[in-house]
Amino acid sequence: MDQIWQDRIDQLNARRASVAAAGGQERIAKQHASGKLTARERMEALFDDETFVEINDQIASRCSDFGMDKKKKPGDGVVTGYGYIHGRLAFASSQDFTVGGGSLGEAHAMKICRAMDMAMEMKAPFISINDSGGARIEEGIDSLSGYADIFYRNTIASGVIPQISVIMGPCAGGACYSPAITDYIFMTENNSQMYITGPAVVKSVTGEVISSADLGGASVHSSTSGVAHFVYPDDLSCLNGVRQLLGYLPQNNLEESLVVEGTKVDESASLSDIVPVDSKRPYDVRSVINSFVDLGSFFEIQKDFARNIVIGFARLDGETIGIVANQSQFMAGSLEINASDKGSRFIRFCDCFNIPLLTLVDVPAFLPGSQQEHGGIIRHGAKLLYAYSEATVPKVSLIMRKAYGGAYIAMNSKGTGADIVYAWPIAEIAVMGASGAVSIIGKKAIEASEDPAAKREELLNEYNEKFMNPYIAAEHGYVDEVILPEETRTKIAGAFKMLKNKERELPYKKHGNIPL
Repeated sequence: MDQIWQDRIDQLNARRASVAAAGGQERIAKQHASGKLTARERMEALFDDETFVEINDQIASRCSDFGMDKKKKPGDGVVTGYGYIHGRLAFASSQDFTVGGGSLGEAHAMKICRAMDMAMEMKAPFISINDSGGARIEEGIDSLSGYADIFYRNTIASGVIPQISVIMGPCAGGACYSPAITDYIFMTENNSQMYITGPAVVKSVTGEVISSADLGGASVHSSTSGVAHFVYPDDLSCLNGVRQLLGYLPQNNLEESLVVEGTKVDESASLSDIVPVDSKRPYDVRSVINSFVDLGSFFEIQKDFARNIVIGFARLDGETIGIVANQSQFMAGSLEINASDKGSRFIRFCDCFNIPLLTLVDVPAFLPGSQQEHGGIIRHGAKLLYAYSEATVPKVSLIMRKAYGGAYIAMNSKGTGADIVYAWPIAEIAVMGASGAVSIIGKKAIEASEDPAAKREELLNEYNEKFMNPYIAAEHGYVDEVILPEETRTKIAGAFKMLKNKERELPYKKHGNIPL
């Protein structure tokens, strides 16, 4: 071989070795000791075996201020590229905390943006793995501009390709807003934090003393703020969770999800035992879901946040559906601010990506009280109405027990665009429960009666017999069919099969103005 060839090959191999060495063995060992994988190990875990291809590995910072000329390394603290997940193309970026704390500068952002552009061009999902100390201070405004470039691309890609953020270390300040724009956020239990201002700043400004975990750890964001959708114990299980989620999703907004044949389940006959007739007795709506979806296919989202509503994906005869269900075990399944936000965003995601929606209804009301009113329940509750009304995918509802008042309307009623509405014989569809209704409409009669208690009981019985059933709604066309519990799976599956080729176009608009 010509010596020039050999020299150039050696030079390339040396540069490649420098990229692979990342921040050096000492920092890699520290990363492992903290329970974290390296940026490249995360990529290998995310993609199918031996399919990951790195791009722009030689890009480096152009900054020379504040000693950056001595600190810069090829790759600039982020690994970007593409590969295959379940045999389908996907793109990703993975910040490398061993190189400058994964700080984001001009070149770092350029690499991420290039991968995002490729994902949009190929109409494939984009996954962002975050593990960074934040903006690179030495690069000043170029770092901030880099974040803006990413946010802009997140926004343009929204509703076109699935975008998933995986928080596996610190994610602070402006960096939080990229995950916030994406569709789903994953966090690890012990190593991930998200906050706009850290504990030190919080203390200096407000005097509050709080730890990183209590301020922005996985537990806080999965149960209190609702920022995180999924939490896993460690990097590997978290990335497997990402892979599992992608198995339910299409590549883009022009395609449909994969059909994944599984074990058909029909335990609908058990539903009359699962769901008590007494509307005050709670039950786990997940047992209802698992009685008719394909075996083990229900994949719950935000399970620790707004637990009065359950959302998630499942498969029915191998095809992905989205499920929204009231959970009577918490707040009796009533709707409130957080449940409205949780449900409406999921509905809009499903509508973006052609995923049919099943709604399981057992709702007593929007939660009353000054706290809800002052917190904006009118505005937040309207999101649910807006999301269902706007959605053009197939929409099927099953009214199981209670469906009262405005909450009945908000849970995918016929009036807000449900294609098919079923109800069980025990369903109660009314403006409100019998007790509250009689207290209002029977007030004068009860007060004028010689025996108020007996009169109240008489009116309760009359109201229950006349209104607390599904038949008036069925007679007026608001319920398509009253079904037996054991018919549940057959009817739901049949409805979705019938609706498979549904087409509905909304009037032309630049975009709607959802009450955010």
